[in-house]
Amino acid sequence: MKDVIIIPTYNEKDNIEAIINAVLPLSENFDVLVVDDNSPDGTADIVKRIMKEKPGRVHLLEREGKLGLGTAYITGFKWALENGYDLISEMDADFSHPPEKLLDLYNACENEGYDVAIGSRYISGVNVVNWPIGRVLMSYYASAYVRFVTGMKIMDTTAGFVTYRRKVLETIDLDNIKMKGYGFQIEMKFKSWKHGFKIKEVPIIFTDRQVGTSKMSGGIFNEAFWGVLSMKVRSWFTKYEKVNG
Repeated sequence: MKDVIIIPTYNEKDNIEAIINAVLPLSENFDVLVVDDNSPDGTADIVKRIMKEKPGRVHLLEREGKLGLGTAYITGFKWALENGYDLISEMDADFSHPPEKLLDLYNACENEGYDVAIGSRYISGVNVVNWPIGRVLMSYYASAYVRFVTGMKIMDTTAGFVTYRRKVLETIDLDNIKMKGYGFQIEMKFKSWKHGFKIKEVPIIFTDRQVGTSKMSGGIFNEAFWGVLSMKVRSWFTKYEKVNG
């Protein structure tokens, strides 16, 4: 199966070449798609150079500005479906997600029969490095809150390191995803779960970025908190077609 790894970027010139060079050697089945939100630091120019060096394996979508993490991924998902990829992965550019774990996510979908594989910080304890304790607690209990509201058993509901089979993205109505920030990650998992797709959490160690600037903000958590309640209420009035595994 061919897997495209979608990496959304905004001002990631210090990380983007290194992360691409870490991903591509892992497997000849891995390509990279960078979705750049008009980074003023020249991130896209670096990607264009790499595209010439590695033709056919590195791709770039440029957007007009910062339009939100969720819309970046949805843009990438649609491109991946149009271009015939069997698996579609998402990860950050800043090495907070260990690139080598892409192989475990790939294996879960390719060989173990799962439809969604999540690189999980919390499936085997709390595996987060270099975060202040307040942020760790906020993230951990955010997932606990999501589990309480939705009934999902997923330990890391806000994880942004995920591999999907294409049929998952074909089934979910991507144009009807409401949350645009980090709540997007919750909504994608919730809809995958409601449709009956098989989901596996793969343990990872999450390490906070060493280079560049975090995009996290309080507004992100506000969206996730209220968005989860709205999502749950909407689900009462929505019919989810159950799929076979």
